[in-house]
Amino acid sequence: MTEEPLDGAGLDGTWSDEAEWAEFEAGEPGEEGGDAAPQPVLAVVGRPNVGKSTLVNRLLGRREAVVQDTPGVTRDRVTYDALWNGRRFTVVDTGGWEPDAKGLQASVAAQAELAMKTADAVLLVVDARVGATSTEEAVAKVLRRSKAPVLVAANKVDDRRTANEVHTLWSLGLGEPMPVSGLHGTGSGDLLDAVLEAFPATPRELLASGGGPRRVALVGKPNVGKSSMLNQLTGDQRAVVDEVAGTTVDPVDSLVELDDEVWRFVDTAGLRKRTKTASGTEYYASLRTKGAIDAAEVAVVLVDAAQPLSDQDLRIINQVVEAGRALVVAYNKWDLVDDDRRRMLEKEIDRDLIQVRWAERVNVSASTGRSVAKLAPRLRTALESWDRRVPTGQLNSFLSDLVAAYPPPARGGRQPKVMFATQARTRPPTFVLFTTGFLEAGYRRFLERKLRETFDFTGTPVRLSVRVRERRNERKGRR
Repeated sequence: MTEEPLDGAGLDGTWSDEAEWAEFEAGEPGEEGGDAAPQPVLAVVGRPNVGKSTLVNRLLGRREAVVQDTPGVTRDRVTYDALWNGRRFTVVDTGGWEPDAKGLQASVAAQAELAMKTADAVLLVVDARVGATSTEEAVAKVLRRSKAPVLVAANKVDDRRTANEVHTLWSLGLGEPMPVSGLHGTGSGDLLDAVLEAFPATPRELLASGGGPRRVALVGKPNVGKSSMLNQLTGDQRAVVDEVAGTTVDPVDSLVELDDEVWRFVDTAGLRKRTKTASGTEYYASLRTKGAIDAAEVAVVLVDAAQPLSDQDLRIINQVVEAGRALVVAYNKWDLVDDDRRRMLEKEIDRDLIQVRWAERVNVSASTGRSVAKLAPRLRTALESWDRRVPTGQLNSFLSDLVAAYPPPARGGRQPKVMFATQARTRPPTFVLFTTGFLEAGYRRFLERKLRETFDFTGTPVRLSVRVRERRNERKGRR
């Protein structure tokens, strides 16, 4: 078999496996894009533990909202995309609404009230087994003044006796109550039909999802200041903030204008444990956070600069890297850091974050707003690197000079040759090297470092894959 050189291929002009090369020459698959059409918004409200999140999951047709028997699991207003009978809309799940709430519950109530004011339709969920309490009556009094249409869902109608009690909810003055079971799905189709009929022809608020703004995940361990950062960015109390660690359970979406550009920020639950060892609400919150990282393009990992770097911090950073997302490390609470702590932090970074020395860094204070404006340039740099593609000719010219000056170490008495290289895809930048032998891990790290320095891959992981060419006699033996 005669080996024909590919056009422009090979650092030494030869490479025979054209089929394997063609697999990578095609480049990355097309990216999904396009701006999402405006969608009407349904706000789901009610007092704590009436089954709002269970009903939301039923309406969505998938398990998205965190559900647990403990009242008050949902604390922020959380948006989900829904589809029924070919029509898309946004569902906003809210924290339990208490008219006389104080402290944390007062913040939860404010989130629910804001959702009611900005929604195109409101769904009041009532526990049919309990009936209308003084809380429902207070909520109904507010909703009767609302310009948006209101529907009443009599939830937990799981038997005939409960179904007979639904009519008592007419007393709320919000129209006919609709019996439904979030747990079993009874009546959910009729409820969805009624929701679509209640929506106006033109949505009140444009909550576009997908496409458009670059997606940013705010991640970090509990109480590191993620929700405070989101509130600082948005300029309002978009997320619930409390001194109690772990206030955020679900991811919270916000459109943020930063440095004349709109970004989609997602505030996530603080990660205490590995997903495999977490339980209950924490387990599902960990899954939501992992999903938020996977759905994001760049992650901002918040670290408490006033405290020593912890295993949790390192684990979260590694999770972002493993997901292949662009990375910005934001050292929060910088207003609490003195000179001694700054010197100690630099040592910790040099010791513990040596593998992610390429990450973008910024020192900020979510409480005072210090240097928050510097986030946007760091995000842009990281995303530009994440999207960067190196032309094949330029890549091979660089590798030819590098390998000639620093050849790979011999293994088993034979020195491998790097025959050809190509960038297989972006997001993150992934390079494939076709070689005549195995490249040691240390040499691969050396090549990655030189790639970063030469082509400026600041703020993004870089992946390097090696394809070893079979020897000619081995290929003949397989025929």
